[in-house]
Amino acid sequence: MQNSHSAPTGAYSQTTKQITVSVEPIFLDEESNPAANQYFWAYHVVIQNNGNDTVQLLSRYWRITNAQGMLHEVRGDGVVGEQPRLGPGEAFEYTSGTPLSTSSGIMGGTYQMISGNGDSFDIDIPTFSLDSPYEGHAVH
Repeated sequence: MQNSHSAPTGAYSQTTKQITVSVEPIFLDEESNPAANQYFWAYHVVIQNNGNDTVQLLSRYWRITNAQGMLHEVRGDGVVGEQPRLGPGEAFEYTSGTPLSTSSGIMGGTYQMISGNGDSFDIDIPTFSLDSPYEGHAVH
């Protein structure tokens, strides 16, 4: 979906090179099984191009760390099977998810972008908390 959107309520936001990435994590209690150490979150992302140039998201890099400090890295082309192109003022939003073996953790990373004139650059995905009702305190 490409059009102008504001950040989701309660979102973590960060702007790099006039592109704002906002992320709102949502704990999925119905898909989690604490007795089996399985916890699931969805996260809703809005990528807003506030600049004057068209840009395209080429790939993603995520760092996912559970409450025990175990790091899982994810790299891949695009997001949700797409490599969205964003003109000035346009936004792209999607929802994805991640599992953890602990009741909390943190997540963050970068998107690799390319401008209309062929310049490649990274934009930051803000680091955000993955907190569940099964955790007694927030990690981040």
